[in-house]
Amino acid sequence: QVQLVESGGGLVQAGGSLRLSCAASGSIFSINVMGWYRQAPGKQRELVATITSGGSTNYADSVKGRFTISRDNAKNTVFLQMNSLKPEDTAVYYCRAIPRYWGQGTQVTVSS
Repeated sequence: QVQLVESGGGLVQAGGSLRLSCAASGSIFSINVMGWYRQAPGKQRELVATITSGGSTNYADSVKGRFTISRDNAKNTVFLQMNSLKPEDTAVYYCRAIPRYWGQGTQVTVSS
């Protein structure tokens, strides 16, 4: 079992920044790929970014150049730095230990 706890969400104005954190505990030796996903009201959950244990990253086109995913393997924590936020980034953001485990989500609201 792996437990994931997100933090760092909140309300920010357009153009602002937020940093999300995801702390992992439990059977963390089994984790290779970590990811951030988001789900806006009335929409399907979508991939935002992924990172492997070796540091290789992948981003959705909509966030490239604005968001950065990183991880601290020593602290079992994954981060999502979000800059130049837009109202369309408003969603619940979920951390995922691919493929099995999900966090509870953290709300990000970007006001125009």
